[in-house]
Amino acid sequence: MNRLHSILKNEVTGWKTWEILWLLCATLFIIILSIQTNNEIIGIIAAVTGVISVICSGKGKLSGFIFGIVNAILYAIIAYNTRYYGEMSLNILYYVPIQVYGLYSWNKNMNPETNEVYKRRMTNKERGILILILVITTVFFGLILTSLHGNNPFIDALSSLLSVVTMYIAVKRFMEQWILWIVANSVKLILWIIPLMQGVGNTAIMLMSLIYLINSFIMFFKWRNEVNKNNIK
Repeated sequence: MNRLHSILKNEVTGWKTWEILWLLCATLFIIILSIQTNNEIIGIIAAVTGVISVICSGKGKLSGFIFGIVNAILYAIIAYNTRYYGEMSLNILYYVPIQVYGLYSWNKNMNPETNEVYKRRMTNKERGILILILVITTVFFGLILTSLHGNNPFIDALSSLLSVVTMYIAVKRFMEQWILWIVANSVKLILWIIPLMQGVGNTAIMLMSLIYLINSFIMFFKWRNEVNKNNIK
């Protein structure tokens, strides 16, 4: 019980005023607009848990992974109903397990002074290898999704693979994750705008993707400033 109490205390302490306001505003924005657009409850819960997850992760808190697990399961169900098989597979087969691993990994690398995870940056060689892997795997996976007659297969493939790679980098605590999240969330936003224009999309998930994108920019500057301040390589 003492250990649990300590973890909970660390999760709610150390928040700056602007971070709390951003969390509250983003969550309320998703809830209000999702209700107004008559979204199903599963979409609203998925959107809310997703927004809380990315903001808590950007803050460097373990709770980001808890909310992330719930979000991944619900998002997979929605993606299946929209026939985005790449997104569905990503969440069930990868996102849920790596969220569990991320919780374990971050818990061993927490800064006791800030109650946030220690942050670091990649080398130029690591960045180059990362880009090469993304290009090759996107083409390969896109061809597979095309054969399965999925919607927008190459966009779906890019969105899924970016999320796979970026989540791994996030677990490893690299600052560069937020650059890739900007790209991934831009693609994801387009991915959910397309079916909405066709009258078959999910507004809550589209709004969630928009909040994800905004959060990516905010957290990139936060992590970059902290890494530069501490001269971390």
